Amino acid sequence: MTTATRFRDSTQIVLPGDALVGLRSAIDERFIVTVRQEDNLIRIIGSPSEIKQVGQFLSRNGILVA
Repeated sequence: MTTATRFRDSTQIVLPGDALVGLRSAIDERFIVTVRQEDNLIRIIGSPSEIKQVGQFLSRNGILVA
């Protein structure tokens, strides 16, 4: 059975607020996701396949995604 936490982890990436400096516009242009600034966090929300691709993109650009 799928848990809510597992589903949430596959549909969002949460990063520190300054993690996307210089990459935000590239993410907006390349992927179909919502990027929200929440206090000192950035939340990237999208379908599991888009989140996987964004995670790979971030990793290639030196941002660790857990």
